[in-house]
Amino acid sequence: MGNRRRVAERRKTNPAMLGGMIAVVIGGAGLGVYALLGSGAAAENGTGSTSSSSDDKAKAVKTGPLSAKEVTGAAETFLTAWQQGKVTEAAAVTDDTAAAKALLTGYTKDAHIKDVTVTAGTRTGAEVPFSVKGTVSYKGTTKPLAYDSSLTVVRRAEDGKPLVQWHSAVVHPDLKDGDTLVTGESGTPPVKALDRDGGELTEKEYPSLGSVLDGLREKYGEKAGGKAGVELQVIRGEESKKAELSDKTLLELSKGTPGTVKTTLSPAMQAAAEKQVASKEKASVVLLRPSTGEILAVANSSHGFNTAFQGSLAPGSTMKVITSSLLLEKGLASADKEHPCPKYFTYGHWKFQNDDKFEIKNGTFKASFARSCNTAFISQAPELDDDSLTKQAQQVFGLALNNWSVGVPTFDGAVPVQSQAQMAASLIGQGAVRMNPLNMASVSATVQTGTFKQPYLVSPEVDGRQLATASRTMSASALSQLRELMAYTAAYGTAAEAMSGVTGNVGAKTGSAEVDGQKKPNGWFTAYRGDLAAAGVVQAGGHGGDTAGPIVAALLKMGG
Repeated sequence: MGNRRRVAERRKTNPAMLGGMIAVVIGGAGLGVYALLGSGAAAENGTGSTSSSSDDKAKAVKTGPLSAKEVTGAAETFLTAWQQGKVTEAAAVTDDTAAAKALLTGYTKDAHIKDVTVTAGTRTGAEVPFSVKGTVSYKGTTKPLAYDSSLTVVRRAEDGKPLVQWHSAVVHPDLKDGDTLVTGESGTPPVKALDRDGGELTEKEYPSLGSVLDGLREKYGEKAGGKAGVELQVIRGEESKKAELSDKTLLELSKGTPGTVKTTLSPAMQAAAEKQVASKEKASVVLLRPSTGEILAVANSSHGFNTAFQGSLAPGSTMKVITSSLLLEKGLASADKEHPCPKYFTYGHWKFQNDDKFEIKNGTFKASFARSCNTAFISQAPELDDDSLTKQAQQVFGLALNNWSVGVPTFDGAVPVQSQAQMAASLIGQGAVRMNPLNMASVSATVQTGTFKQPYLVSPEVDGRQLATASRTMSASALSQLRELMAYTAAYGTAAEAMSGVTGNVGAKTGSAEVDGQKKPNGWFTAYRGDLAAAGVVQAGGHGGDTAGPIVAALLKMGG
């Protein structure tokens, strides 16, 4: 409990206040203090309607887009009733009366928020931003609370009535549906997180670490010897817990005494990672030390959900590193031997093809890997068992067993057993295979050292926890050839441009993962240089060599 989590950036408004009371300004027009719109105020000429009976006794049901007056009317009625503490009236103007009433009731009784003033901003279509000011008071301790939120008005189908579309985020933008607000003594003491050099890690200096700090507090708050304070908190509901979201502190009424937790993060590399992802939308990256498994940096350009550690995305062709190890060990491919790369290959009634439908005639497996030929891998599907790739990922790379103990919540990859076309798609990182940058950085680290070492953010010596291990190592021949494939790709293949200037013992693999309904694929890149390994993804960015590649390469250049 009591953890802080950063979510989507809050909408900023310029509220207009009249004498400290609500002055709802929607669509640029002042609507007065506590002015509730009557039923006639919601009407506006030009709104379509249909008659519900031929004798005109039944009321017309409005259809079509909402008018400005309908939006402002519903919004003001809701906001005014909320401010006045009329929970039943406010809930009645929403499309989920029960959920709205429960959360608004808890806003006063459980969160202990009073003296609420709500000020609406300028309407945009059916959306109305607003600001909230109030006071949180608990056992004689009070603190002011101020934040911004927004609501959307929708038309109820059965009678055409404009209503506030209910989501918990209406009450506070940090709330997911099912979450609650509670003020009280935090069950978990705060923590002071330190980098590997002993400096304090703060969200202000490293914006990506908000969720990481939340996770550290959740796991180590009580163990680190701190004392809990009094806080207004977001307590996560079932859906948020499924997404592994930690409780979040919104306001500290009285400070607790933090315990201290040392991490493996490098301040210089963390700062560099933050800078690199900031240049792209939806970019994430992780940097590891292969010899130990220590995580040196983790960064996301959007600071709510920690995609770098907890993302569950198709890894595209970066998965071919794992698939190649499988084919090499089974004798189905050899780096310098001829290997098929046709334009198309059909398996399980699916027709697979290469990017731009290219083919390599009389080429080697090394050439297919370097150019990321899909059919070179799909063509081997008939020779594999349904669980071959799953076993390889688990036994050699330590993935998809849900047993990593990093120090904060992580998703450890998924490589489910598939058959027919889905199994073939898994070989090239599509289908049901799911990974994140932490997983794929670990894959490169395993190739670099030859042995899986579970990544960690907090040393196991801190709490005596057991790290995950792999059940076996890759064969020496397969490992040697795999390093050769990745080195060739870094020098001459799809990774060459990004890896230009990255010297020494290097290897890389690019990836592009198609996503339904997305114009551009997710761009992936995983690579190593000396005792550094990294992986990144830029969602909807395009090819990995152009998007995630420069991010990863910039971090690898910092050391070797």
